[in-house]
Amino acid sequence: MSTRPLGIEGAHVVMPPRFDDERGHFSPFLLDSQLHEIGADGMFALRQGATSVSRAGVARGIHFTRTPPGTTKYVMCTAGRVRDYLVDLRVGSPTRGVVESVLLDGHDLTCLLIPSGVGHAFHSLLDGSRMVYLMSGEYVPEDELAVDLYDPEIGLDLPDPREVVLSERDRNAPSAAELEASGMLPDYEESLRADAMARGSTADRTPAIGSAL
Repeated sequence: MSTRPLGIEGAHVVMPPRFDDERGHFSPFLLDSQLHEIGADGMFALRQGATSVSRAGVARGIHFTRTPPGTTKYVMCTAGRVRDYLVDLRVGSPTRGVVESVLLDGHDLTCLLIPSGVGHAFHSLLDGSRMVYLMSGEYVPEDELAVDLYDPEIGLDLPDPREVVLSERDRNAPSAAELEASGMLPDYEESLRADAMARGSTADRTPAIGSAL
């Protein structure tokens, strides 16, 4: 397993090894010891696992969780192919406003470790693209927020919106500037505390059942 840091503080690409034989292949996509080595202080306490399947042309995001409580994510594409985007939305972050784009596909199972306060989005490039999410928090509707995918201040490299399939929620999402003016963007220090708690806290949170993916 190899890793590399992204230009967003705390975000990493994790590239699992792949072992092929006559039966197929095996790939260990998560090693807690590896996360220690990249300064992530080990895997967060897992509170939700989820999956989404998207046809070609679907885009989802830019999604983030209100902080607190914040949500750390570990995501991968297990089938198909997507262009994944991370956006540092954390007010006060040394990498505030940085955008990273990574191609994920079901062949190599490249994973992304996404800190609290960092927005996540992706554009499906093939029918049947399946994303898997491991998360430090369960879904709470009022805590799940979205930023406009086509916010010009963020500038994601996406096709014309007329060629992209969006949910009504994502189509009507506010800009980052609007969210900041209303105090809704995550604070950097609060996000760091949320990540630390996710790795060490056993505090109970009992949310509603649902999905914002």
